[in-house]
Amino acid sequence: MKRDYIAHIRKTDGVVQSVQDHLMGTAAIAKCLTGKLGLELAGELLGLMHDFGKYSQKFQKYIESAAGINPDIDMEDALPGGKKIDHSTAGAQWVYRELRKFGAAQGIGELFGQMLGLCIASHHGEGLIDCLDGEGNAVWKKRFEKEDELTHLAECEQNADKAVQQKADELAGENLIRSLLKAVKPILSDSRINEKIKEFYLGCLTRFLFSCLIDADRINSSDFEREAQKEVRRLTEKPNWQPAIDKLEAKLAGFENRYPIDEIRRRISDDCLKRAADSQGIYTLTVPTGGGKTLASLRYALHHAQKHNLDRIIYIIPYTSIIDQNAQAVREILGEDWVLEHHSNLEPEKQSWQDKLLSENWDKPIVFTTMVQFLDAWFGGGTRGARYIHPMTNAVLIFDEIQTLPVKCVHLFCNVLNWLAAFGISTVVLCTATQPLLGELGLQNFPEGKRESISARGLLRLSENAEIMGKHQDLDKLFADLSRVKIRFNEKAGGWNVAEAGAFLLEQFQTTPSCLFIVNTKKWAQELYQYCKAQNVPPEALFHLSTNQCAAHRKAIFDTIKARLKNKQPVICISTQLIEAGVDISMACVIRALGGLDSIAQAAGRCNRQGEKKGKGQVWVLNLQEQDFTQILPDIQAGKTHTERVFRDFIGQDILQPAAMERYFEYYFYQRSDEMSYSVKNSATGSLLDWLSDNALNPYGEKNNKRSKPLPLLMQSFKSAGRAFQAIDAPTHAVIVPYGEGAELIAKLCGEWDPKEMRRTLQKAQRYSVNVFPNVWDKLQKENALHETIEGSDIYYLDERHYNDEFGLSLDETSGMTFYDL
Repeated sequence: MKRDYIAHIRKTDGVVQSVQDHLMGTAAIAKCLTGKLGLELAGELLGLMHDFGKYSQKFQKYIESAAGINPDIDMEDALPGGKKIDHSTAGAQWVYRELRKFGAAQGIGELFGQMLGLCIASHHGEGLIDCLDGEGNAVWKKRFEKEDELTHLAECEQNADKAVQQKADELAGENLIRSLLKAVKPILSDSRINEKIKEFYLGCLTRFLFSCLIDADRINSSDFEREAQKEVRRLTEKPNWQPAIDKLEAKLAGFENRYPIDEIRRRISDDCLKRAADSQGIYTLTVPTGGGKTLASLRYALHHAQKHNLDRIIYIIPYTSIIDQNAQAVREILGEDWVLEHHSNLEPEKQSWQDKLLSENWDKPIVFTTMVQFLDAWFGGGTRGARYIHPMTNAVLIFDEIQTLPVKCVHLFCNVLNWLAAFGISTVVLCTATQPLLGELGLQNFPEGKRESISARGLLRLSENAEIMGKHQDLDKLFADLSRVKIRFNEKAGGWNVAEAGAFLLEQFQTTPSCLFIVNTKKWAQELYQYCKAQNVPPEALFHLSTNQCAAHRKAIFDTIKARLKNKQPVICISTQLIEAGVDISMACVIRALGGLDSIAQAAGRCNRQGEKKGKGQVWVLNLQEQDFTQILPDIQAGKTHTERVFRDFIGQDILQPAAMERYFEYYFYQRSDEMSYSVKNSATGSLLDWLSDNALNPYGEKNNKRSKPLPLLMQSFKSAGRAFQAIDAPTHAVIVPYGEGAELIAKLCGEWDPKEMRRTLQKAQRYSVNVFPNVWDKLQKENALHETIEGSDIYYLDERHYNDEFGLSLDETSGMTFYDL
């Protein structure tokens, strides 16, 4: 009787999962996931062969000796002395060998063998491996040609269960090649796409397959470890969108028209409903602040998802503060079962996925996540983020406040969205009051040479009649109808210092009951707050907001402010930019430090938000005395420069009209067009766009010699790009703070807790965490103010001496503090 080869040993009871069961189970899940794009056979073969190397005696000896150790940490299995057992190359070699037999003259099988082989070879470690290294060497081939004594392929073929071998032989045939050709040919035959972007799209398809394999592997192994959780998965279940549509329509029908703005919001919502019947593609939803775009876009998405039988709706939002608010608004209408928030910053960068259930599977119909997580999933390293690529296909993706997209990511972002819309069966909606110029039409005023250069690197291929709100004249009327404020640039030679700006604020406060002052830096916010405090502003009327405060702390402050505004009590609020986007608050007067015109428009949305004031609310823009941000915050510095220019261009006109915003983004993108491909420092080969497409040093392409094959090979430096990529320039580290319930959660995380409770506790702790930049983190560590909850967990909490009620996290020890009762 043939022995069972071991894939995993369950920690709780020592039960064995055989290699055959793991491979067959993973294959079934991967087949389901890849089926969305008609690639069932590719998914099944990937799942079947991904751990084929576990049939080696070397691996079997390892796992038997390592019983109770998780063998599937995100690296190859480590032996004493640092040596590793490679159990992922054997399957890659087998797939590459078998597929390259097909269409050898055209390179068909070689490309497909490379794509699937890369996914298998990369399913542990830092994500997809490099195809080419920095010198243009085909390092992927070295991996595929690795010696048999290290990969044990021949031995594995000898030992493999007959059912696995027969199924693999059956899958690796003409039908698989035909299905992959069906996915690849539309990319390669599209004359509108240049060779560089075609190669980028092949990389997107490979990432999709990789995502399906990673998720299938993790799901199968996790469900073996905890069998009960299988029941809650909805892998094959399509959402029935009708109950959600009925709930939303009932909610919308119940809204009262208290102000003229309510009727305008209803018209916007109705327009979204009409356009939901459109074909899939890339659309824009340009709605002035306060226009009700959250529920309007949800209405569009629900009806559109139902019409096209889509799997989920994903909101991608720049700030967690907006996620909290928007997700809660949707949850209150549709119910808890419909909505998933996925924006934890408490997940360690390196983790054994099986032990730490810190990532969701995006297995609810409506997901709220962040732009950082979206970009990391596509371009970051590792395997954790890759799991979220396949859920982005056959979906509605709604990008809120799209103007916050980092400039360096423009071409990467646009090319991914084009692939998702053209080949991933997804619909994309870009929502904002201040639409950036990401499509081809935005280049019309650029010189021809510059226009061609930018276009060649990839811009959005918007659908016909892409603006959901209609043509330019319709937009102009909409913005005019929703105009509720006057904006005035109060420029001062040399800029306003803290005392001058504070005096100006208090002067406005004498004539208006509520004032909001938004500044560019935390330092300015603290100093302005302290100035007002020294001028004897009643403490109950004075508020400070910044991201040094945790989300729960900020929410408590927002609730207090809203209550005071409702009771017509005076309010002065001094805040960083966090209050600008999506926060439903209405002040009589807003003062904004000079910044990007898009930011000023967002700030204006916090003034006279409901149109409750007769006449228009007043918004002032002041040029504060600030440092030059060119080196540390170039986006702010560029925004300030181009906003001043637009104020001069549109003297006496409404600066919030679409024409002014379009002019602003023309200036902004023209000056920074060379930054939009994500340049890599100290790299001779240029940019991440280059690394993730046809690679300047590739030995195959037309750059170095004539291509002899109609199908190109993959040339991407996936792994190198993942190491270089950062969605934000200074990545932050989350720390849990002892504000309110945060102290109790810290105690739980530091104690002996059931691992099953970990996810729930950490999800709660998100609201009690602050994201800290590296320089501040280092200073806090020197002050011994950071403590790990459990050694090796990489989850930290802040010493209570460094958190106070006014400013939140502080580098200096605080005194006389009061904390809310637990």
